[in-house]
Amino acid sequence: MMNVVATAGHVDHGKSTLVRALTGMEPDRLEEERRRGLTIELGFAWTTLPGGGRLAFVDVPGHERLVATMLAGVGPVPAVMFVVAADQGWQRQSEEHLAVLDALGVRHGLLAVTREDLAGAAAASRVRDEALAHIAATSLGKVESFLVSGATGEGMDDLRAGLERLAGSLPRPDEDADVRLWVDRVFTVRGRGTVVTGTLGAGTIRVGDRLAVGGGLARVRGLQSLKEDRREVTGVARIAVNLHGGPAEIGRGEALLTPDRWLTADVVDVRLRGDPASDLPRELVLHVGSAAVPAHVRPLGDDTARLSLRRPLPLRVGDIALLRDPGRHRVPAGVTVLDVRPEPFTRRGAAAARATELAALTGRPDGAAELRRRRLIRRADLVAMGFPVPCEPVAGDWLADPGHWAGLRERLGTAVDAHAAADPADPGLPAEAARRALGLPDRALVEALAEAEGLLWRDGRIYGRAIAPELPPDVRKAVDAVRRELAEHPFLAPDANRLAELGLTPKMIAAAARAGVLLRLGEGIVLLPGDDVRAAEILAGLGDTFTLSEARRALGTTRRVAVPLLEHLDEAGYTARVDDLRRRRTERTT
Repeated sequence: MMNVVATAGHVDHGKSTLVRALTGMEPDRLEEERRRGLTIELGFAWTTLPGGGRLAFVDVPGHERLVATMLAGVGPVPAVMFVVAADQGWQRQSEEHLAVLDALGVRHGLLAVTREDLAGAAAASRVRDEALAHIAATSLGKVESFLVSGATGEGMDDLRAGLERLAGSLPRPDEDADVRLWVDRVFTVRGRGTVVTGTLGAGTIRVGDRLAVGGGLARVRGLQSLKEDRREVTGVARIAVNLHGGPAEIGRGEALLTPDRWLTADVVDVRLRGDPASDLPRELVLHVGSAAVPAHVRPLGDDTARLSLRRPLPLRVGDIALLRDPGRHRVPAGVTVLDVRPEPFTRRGAAAARATELAALTGRPDGAAELRRRRLIRRADLVAMGFPVPCEPVAGDWLADPGHWAGLRERLGTAVDAHAAADPADPGLPAEAARRALGLPDRALVEALAEAEGLLWRDGRIYGRAIAPELPPDVRKAVDAVRRELAEHPFLAPDANRLAELGLTPKMIAAAARAGVLLRLGEGIVLLPGDDVRAAEILAGLGDTFTLSEARRALGTTRRVAVPLLEHLDEAGYTARVDDLRRRRTERTT
């Protein structure tokens, strides 16, 4: 079992010295860091706790110019060891680091007051009390504190015991969660290629997995955790991933993702914790995970805003991030993501209405509530936004709010009845017309609604109580005349002139065919219903095969009728082509 803790605190307060004393490892990796005696990049070290668990440290820089690097290390980490030097006390960067932790909503941590040997017990106690008072007013609340000296080893056993208690208090991550590994370091290993490191907060990565990154896919060639080769690693863990393929360049702030399970967003609606929305500068930097992206801030309500990001990020509802003003070296607000697919403002008053809507959102993913709000959404999109799925799909991958779905069923039934009443000769409402009338994004939803409402779906049309067309009297009279002529000569279909003389337009013929009183074979060719079967029986007497000419003579008709009739019989399975000249009868006619 592994846990990960980040350091925090002012520059040169002994964070790296303390990590070195706890782990026996040097967290400052770069030659320049060692030469200057301060951390300018993220350092990593680890130890085995007294109870056997493993604890990894992300050692962050304390200098004010390197807060962005500090945030890259702290962002994905669930717990913090806050460090204050007894001989220097609470400093400016102590305050900013604490503001960062508060904005990120970090709730697990402890305080280590270092250099007790230099300041003396009384001074160290005063520094501890002041630091605890500052920390208690933040998301961390009351934390354990320890007076220690990394140089002499004083208090280190108590600190190790405290770290073990801290590790034991951390919530267990979901091993099956979708992977989002924020990259905090990238380097190249000769003969192996690109290696990225980060803190895996949840989920599992295995050798051979394909992960999305930078708009492409990369294969996991190898894994290490705490310098040990692994076949799989489960969060929470410090992890190094050797990648094959993917984009040519990967940088800090990118993320390795489970493919097809994340949406990237460049516009998000958020709730603010800190300065009022109206007081925020319009241009700030959003820090989430190890990413730092410039953001334009548009206030909506007192504590809500819309952020337009310079580049899209893989975000979900409930994600915690912060806005930082690098020019003033301060964190004006923490944010909770409320919506990663907000509707654009296209009308006057939309922003005010949106502020009212956002006021009711909590940022806690509630699948049923989000479905009520969106009414219809694809299951994959709801999951990618960070919501649990509250119900089964109604059609394909589509989820529907039950109340909205019931209303759609009623509206479809009304639309079908209205169409039949307006056009009795053509009572079937075309499915595409129904889709447009109901404002649905997918025709599959129309079909599912029709089935749920007990409506008949036939040939792309929806029928209600009026299934057969009601032919007007003049059309019925013309159809009756055609039927009498066909009864006498079944396969001598009336020609275009005769149909025009009777006033039977193509639309009227189509209505008569839907009513089942005529059989339409093609443009302007009609027979009596059932006479196609009768023709097949006659053709069965011609032997195993026959030509178009033989069929025409057997049926006593013309080529004009025989060609579409035989094509109809082919489609119905009564006959089948042998070659360009001959057809054969099928099992349906034997």
